[in-house]
Amino acid sequence: MNAQAFYPHRAPIEAYGPDGFRFAGMMHKGSLLILDDGIHRWPPVTLADLTPLDFAPVLARAKPASFLLLGTGNSIARPPKPVRDAFAAAGIAIDFMDTGAAVRTWNVLIAEDRDCLAALLSPC
Repeated sequence: MNAQAFYPHRAPIEAYGPDGFRFAGMMHKGSLLILDDGIHRWPPVTLADLTPLDFAPVLARAKPASFLLLGTGNSIARPPKPVRDAFAAAGIAIDFMDTGAAVRTWNVLIAEDRDCLAALLSPC
């Protein structure tokens, strides 16, 4: 996924809202997948859209992350069962919360240099 990296580093999220996310002084409209190699565009729009294939770069890692932080949009909701099952099978915890809470948590986690990844659905 590196060839499609939107920004080749992990960075704090400076702002978020219906217009997307701001990080590293740039704006991005749409959802984000944050991996070790950077911040990527992420096609899913809603929680209902999510499938295990959307998380292929996370689930296929040679060294699994401690956990994935999932921002679920405007409200907290459980990800679809196939997604939860895929993470359980890979031995990766998935922590889900509304996107605002996920952004705040992400910023704390990267400030602490924690081993985690994030998938953030854009709030509508």
